[in-house]
Amino acid sequence: MNGGKLNWWQTRWFVAAMALLAAVPLIWPTVPPLVDLPGHMGRYRVQLDYANQPWLSQWYHFEWQMIGNLGIDLLIEPLAPIFGLELAAKLIVMAIPVLTVTGLLWIAREVQGRIPATALFALPLAYSYPFQFGFVNFALSMALALNLFALWLRMGRLGAVRLRMVLFVPLSCLLWLAHTFGWGVLGVLAFSAELIRQHDIRRAKGARGVKGWIESAFHAGIGCIPLALPMVLMVLWRSGEHVTGQTGDWFNWRWKINWVTMALRDRWMAFDLASVTVLFLVLLKGVRDERVEYSRNLVLSAAFLAVVYILLPRIVFGSAYADMRLAPFVLAIALIALRPRRGLSFRGASTLAIVGLLFFVVRIGATTVSYVMYSNDYDRVLTALDHVPPRARLLTFVGRQYCADVWPSSRLEHVAGLALERKLAYANDQWSMAGGQLLTVRYAPAKRFAHDPSEIVTQRRCRGQWWRPIDTALKLLPRDAFDYVWLVHPPRYDEALTRGMTPIWRSGRDVLYRIDDRRPIIDPTAYEILSKPNPEDDRRPPPARRSTPPDKDDD
Repeated sequence: MNGGKLNWWQTRWFVAAMALLAAVPLIWPTVPPLVDLPGHMGRYRVQLDYANQPWLSQWYHFEWQMIGNLGIDLLIEPLAPIFGLELAAKLIVMAIPVLTVTGLLWIAREVQGRIPATALFALPLAYSYPFQFGFVNFALSMALALNLFALWLRMGRLGAVRLRMVLFVPLSCLLWLAHTFGWGVLGVLAFSAELIRQHDIRRAKGARGVKGWIESAFHAGIGCIPLALPMVLMVLWRSGEHVTGQTGDWFNWRWKINWVTMALRDRWMAFDLASVTVLFLVLLKGVRDERVEYSRNLVLSAAFLAVVYILLPRIVFGSAYADMRLAPFVLAIALIALRPRRGLSFRGASTLAIVGLLFFVVRIGATTVSYVMYSNDYDRVLTALDHVPPRARLLTFVGRQYCADVWPSSRLEHVAGLALERKLAYANDQWSMAGGQLLTVRYAPAKRFAHDPSEIVTQRRCRGQWWRPIDTALKLLPRDAFDYVWLVHPPRYDEALTRGMTPIWRSGRDVLYRIDDRRPIIDPTAYEILSKPNPEDDRRPPPARRSTPPDKDDD
């Protein structure tokens, strides 16, 4: 290696360049094409205008609460008046991969002394599947957690432990407010790092064996007490009578394996799976190549996160994909745990860095192309909103081609949220989970079409799912409750069921109907026979391979 001189991939300018590169895919799209984000943007519009637009209270109930899921919701408040809601949301979302990259590289530097060349292979995970899915509060909290963990390590390395104890009390509370998950992960990472630090202290004093580890674990727990205050907030939040949502689907091994293989899922299945394979080959190199080794500090962190991943159920308090969200970060921490041994030449390390950089650039390039394609589809579909008047009662149906997902999502599942955001029109895609979000749906005339997942329609009934076949949805929709019906990528349907509706916009198969005849298609007494209930506590993954269950989201 180069003695005291920094290699090119270890310099500050390089870190800054990688952080900026991480933002490139999000520059072109007006609305970041993340599955759930448009639905969240609809909620942001309600929170901004709820007091000034009284009809919104007829459709939704919005109330500020102290919950561990407020990251972007809070940031939107000061930024939307300055930039406008859409640009403010875009800028915040752009910051998430940037902070993820800086956090990973900063952690690697604090633990390894310098950024190892192998750390570059972890950077594409800034665009992991949970981020693509639009879990934006979660993703923001994880990006912040990585940077806070790096700060925790730095202050420990500099001996500023007392200052750290004071500083991390408010920081941990703010992180919990962004999203509970990020706070929990920070606690796991901080405890693992403290465990190693305490063990090294005791080993230097001659402590050995199990007793030394027990003492180290005790003192590591004491050292992490500054992170514990949000536990009180968590108890207060989740013990309220208003809180709904179950916890379940434990040890679903097939899906746990699938989530790992989907860590970089975006558009092209073969490319995404090949990219994940590259990550595993790099991890295998650390085991088989004597020129590369693992940091015991970060290996322990990755091991702790892996245990949490295994133990987490798929649904926590009604929030789905709990375990899926952690999978990419287990891989990321394991990757930055790798480092060249002292005997590795500069040429060898530089080669690893070049390959890692190329891997990141290729993934960013592919994501950029993918996002441009998604954005073009958004722009085409959203021209329908030019024909929707403000305050319209709009019912949106977004088609799914198959019961099981194909690898690329259309990213339009929550496009109705943009009608709410841009036109203050009713959106039937909002999540309605008391205690999990600030917004709940109260529009009783909509019946079973009031909230998510009523916006999803299929060609036929899907086993184990609550989506309606499109013909059933068109039969059952309460025409007296809505003014317009918006079909986005619809499956084939019986056009006789649109009798009494006037098409006022078309683009390919997409169509916007104005409801002129309010009389129901079928006898209202048949409603309960044809329409299954949509309870919040039945969330089963579909049977098809590599598909994605349509569960609740909590950002």
